[in-house]
Order: sequence, then structure tokens, then C-alpha cells
Amino acid sequence: VQLQASGGGLVQAGGSVRLTCAPSGRRGSFKIMGWHRQAPGKQRELVASLTAGRELTYADSVKGRFTISRDVRKNTWYLQMNSLRSEDTAIYYCYAAEGTINYWGQGTLVTVSS
Repeated sequence: VQLQASGGGLVQAGGSVRLTCAPSGRRGSFKIMGWHRQAPGKQRELVASLTAGRELTYADSVKGRFTISRDVRKNTWYLQMNSLRSEDTAIYYCYAAEGTINYWGQGTLVTVSS
């Protein structure tokens, strides 16, 4: 199973970006799908996650600004990021979990200019 993250880039503060995660090598959904990020000099942190049962989790720092969603037919999930701030600059990694197995995408860089 491979996860392909896309959609990153350079955006001005206050702008929006949508990230996409598309898995390959697997047809069914995962138990947990989501996004982490790692800013320069910081540890990787959870941004948002979505379970197969539609339970949502968000980091406090992104609540009200970011939205995770999923397209069941495409087996793809998204992270809509609005009202971006300079502190949102990071490499964003999509991930999925099934039982004890975790899958990670290669990461996509989001740079927010102030």
C-alpha cells in the first residue's frame, strides 16, 4: 500500500489550500485516515483524522480552520485548510491505519507567507 499526498505549495497568509491523499494497492477503506504535519525544528504532530465510523479529530490549533473529508468512491481523503497562518508552514503527511499497521505518504510541503 502506498499513499500519495498532493496539493501543497506556497500560499499567502489567510489563503486556502486543499491537500489530497490517494492510496494505491488497496481497494477498501482504512480504519483511520488522516494528516500529520512536521514544521521545521518541531516534532510531527496530528492535524486531523477521520475514522471509518466518521469520528473526527482535530488539533486545537486548526479547529474551525481545517476540515478533513473523504470520498468513499475514490477511497481518497482531503484536508481543506482555510485561514492559513505562517505557523501552518510544514510538511504535511497523509497517513492511514489498519489494526497495528500504519501507512505514511511521502509528504507535501505547505508554505504560508506572511
